Amino acid sequence: MVLRDGEESCGVFLLVPMGWVTVGLGDFQFSVASDDNSEFWLSSDESPSNSRLTAFVGKLGTEWTAPGEFTKFSSQVSKPLRLMSSRRYYFELLHKQDDRGSDHVEVGWRVFLPSLKFEVIDSSYISLYADESTLKMNHVEHIPQSLASHSGSYLWETQWDEHGADMLKSDPRDTFFLTPAIEPSRVENVLVPCAYSPTYVVKDFPIARYQGLQFVYLSFVYPNDFTRLTHMETENKCFYRESPLYLENQNTRSQQVCSIQGGQKTSESPGEGVCDQAAARQTQSPTPGARLPQHLPLPKASEESAASLQDPSETSDHLQQASNCPWPPNPLALEQHLQRERVTSQQEGKGQEEEEEEEVSDYSYETGELPQSWLEDSINWQRTFSVSSVDFELLRSDWNDLRCNVSGNLQLSESEVVDVVAQYMEKLNEKNGGIYTLLRIINVEKRRDTARGNRYLMELELAERGQRTVRLSEYVYVLLHQSKQDDSAEANPEGPALGATEAQPSTWSILYGKPILCRPLQLSWKQDIMVHFVVPVKNQARWVQQFISDMVSLYDITKDANFNVILVDFDSDDMDVEKALQDARLPRYQYLRRTGNFERSAGLQAGVDMIEDGHSIVFLCDLHIHFPPNILDSIRKHCVEGKLAYAPIVMRLSCGSSPREPNGYWEVNGFGLFGIYKSDFDRVGGMNTEEFRDRWGGEDWELLDRVLQSGLEVERLRLRNFYHYYHSKRGMWNAHSKKSPKD
Repeated sequence: MVLRDGEESCGVFLLVPMGWVTVGLGDFQFSVASDDNSEFWLSSDESPSNSRLTAFVGKLGTEWTAPGEFTKFSSQVSKPLRLMSSRRYYFELLHKQDDRGSDHVEVGWRVFLPSLKFEVIDSSYISLYADESTLKMNHVEHIPQSLASHSGSYLWETQWDEHGADMLKSDPRDTFFLTPAIEPSRVENVLVPCAYSPTYVVKDFPIARYQGLQFVYLSFVYPNDFTRLTHMETENKCFYRESPLYLENQNTRSQQVCSIQGGQKTSESPGEGVCDQAAARQTQSPTPGARLPQHLPLPKASEESAASLQDPSETSDHLQQASNCPWPPNPLALEQHLQRERVTSQQEGKGQEEEEEEEVSDYSYETGELPQSWLEDSINWQRTFSVSSVDFELLRSDWNDLRCNVSGNLQLSESEVVDVVAQYMEKLNEKNGGIYTLLRIINVEKRRDTARGNRYLMELELAERGQRTVRLSEYVYVLLHQSKQDDSAEANPEGPALGATEAQPSTWSILYGKPILCRPLQLSWKQDIMVHFVVPVKNQARWVQQFISDMVSLYDITKDANFNVILVDFDSDDMDVEKALQDARLPRYQYLRRTGNFERSAGLQAGVDMIEDGHSIVFLCDLHIHFPPNILDSIRKHCVEGKLAYAPIVMRLSCGSSPREPNGYWEVNGFGLFGIYKSDFDRVGGMNTEEFRDRWGGEDWELLDRVLQSGLEVERLRLRNFYHYYHSKRGMWNAHSKKSPKD
């Protein structure tokens, strides 16, 4: 029995034949060979429930064999098994493969005589468990739910082992949506109303193609949500700001200033762009309007850029350059580097003189004594060094860093959160007669605007009269008093507000006077608003079935009927998508069949056009997504009609990874998963179906440009347990299978 999988089967358990094997009387041994892992399960009879693991290749994903290599591992070979003549035995073969290697699996057998070689089982001894020739790809009901493909499998069990990702640990954010909400009347008029008009909104500001990315800012969160991918930092150390300008192995201090190229995507590499050379390892963006250290030597090009940035009025002219070019991490680090460079230069010059005098290699054994470089210093065991506490979070910027894809959400200081929450709780109890007690601060999100005021989303767990536990989830605004400092920002709202450094609450009163905690007008979210998931599909039967099953599970967990699944089917022939929707236990769905080639933009637009209620939320979605249970709540909280759209950052899983083993990176470049009110989507013009008719990659950035120009904010956060599966491209994007020579 030989099987070779034509697709990328990366990280997927392949239930390759389930069936019966018929043998003669005697003792037999079985062996399995594969690249990478595999398991051969054999039942004592025809029943799948009696299957037992007989032979396997590895458990960790690193083991593999060459084709027909049946004796590399002891685990490959089974113990002798007594089989009866003319009796059928159920078997099951599992295979797991990454994106490298020859991708094969085969099973051999031999009569129990150690001198005999294993032979691949001939097909005449095998019969199928079920004839699948007439079944569509999404029909899986006939596959037995055996011990092999579930809790008994080594390949399955490894996914339940403890993983290094902190995000897998439980967090009250994940289930807080299940807590009953506080009565709306209890929070009405708790705070005085105030106008909400942040200075970073770029309404009617001319944005070049794909430059909306430069006007998207990240929010701060409290407490730590552990979205930082610490287990992946061996591949991307951007969190520690390893600037290519100031690394030890840098041979020159010259710097090329980024040319403004528009950051355009190409169909070959969607998601790449914006100043390739400097952004390749971007770590820190300069602060527009912030004054640079005057005593530090800078490259000429950087001096010119710095001089320009001194003037806040020229911020927008240099915004693209500032957001893409690397920047010194701090003055002290630069000075230390320059000192080391001078010492190194002196040592090199001295070494060259000594080399000319002696002309003897360091590795020559002709010298009478050891070279000086080989002599070791004696160890001083009393030597110590001192360090001071360092918080790398304080060094981070709220710019949308397009290259740092393992860092988590920005962290908000506890002192600032406690101050804002305390003020709100005091006002809440003043209105309601002191019936509320704060139990826990579940989540606080801050969008910074030091010129006008900071916006907070507060999520608090409260005890009502010491008995009932309720959930409070409200937007509040810390409005700063207008003063002379604010006048310049008012005249140039795109200036200092975009890059001002983090201001602590204790300094607000010094700079602006006492801030006012108020309720931002027209910035409240609706907890039961309808959410429409719009997904275009084509010939992805198993993934479509998985998506539908996930939506059913979402309904079962949340008991939330206020969502709708809209599938736009581009003439799929591998399954009946409409029937799958009909058979599913979904609260509601819509199906639209289209002919012709797959077009993502056109498919999304067609799905949105099916929505009649303009005051509901559209979530432009992808098929290969794993949703956290709080996805509906997260979308609703961050979409406000006329004010706010939502672009959650998804974690793109690597080959072989799963939600239980989440190795991968945050998709910081992508904006294809996008929540927005239908009325706002229509107002900005919807999807660009003309320009992106026969290509994809860039349609999300183009939509983002228009959303920002319309005056909407785009909330950008890494969402816990929100994953994009690694998947095969087979059958997608109008690809046609090659015909075999026989055809």
